Amino acid sequence: MQEDINSKLILLQEQTDILKKRIEQLENSRKDQLSIAIVSGDLDKILAAMVISLAAAAMDTSVKLFFSFWALSALRDKKKKGRGKDFISKMFGIMLPKGKNKLKLSNMNMAGMGPMMIRSLMKKQNVLSLDQMFKEAADLGIEITVCEMSMNLMGFKKEEIIDYPNLRYAGAATFVADASESSFQLFI
Repeated sequence: MQEDINSKLILLQEQTDILKKRIEQLENSRKDQLSIAIVSGDLDKILAAMVISLAAAAMDTSVKLFFSFWALSALRDKKKKGRGKDFISKMFGIMLPKGKNKLKLSNMNMAGMGPMMIRSLMKKQNVLSLDQMFKEAADLGIEITVCEMSMNLMGFKKEEIIDYPNLRYAGAATFVADASESSFQLFI
């Protein structure tokens, strides 16, 4: 009988050890990291992404932003030009906002008055401007990945993208890999 109890205790200990290892693997499978896919080029949505990113980074969370499609307009530098563009790429360049300070609101744009009103309210209430948010993001080490496929589809060139210290160019697979390691992910 004692032998039967000992063998059951050994089996129970082995199963407990296996469970402990599995729990350890699960706990270590996700990093304290936020990954955000940003596809909207609307001012309010870029603002939301930046506010959430800054809050997470201020709490020592690693932040990785993936700018794709219409959001790429926020990363265009108004002072820079891309050379050697075809007709369609030039048209995209003309039709899309050139930089974060030219973005429209998703609602109540009011022929451009909406963004002016939001910026005025932000200033009155001491909310960082988008320019200041991007500077703060850089200071906090927030990474920005520019979707190469979207950039190519829309005819943007690397030489017309903002200067940002933690900027890289990659595809969706890079975002998926980053997001799979992140403890939380957002899509804006």
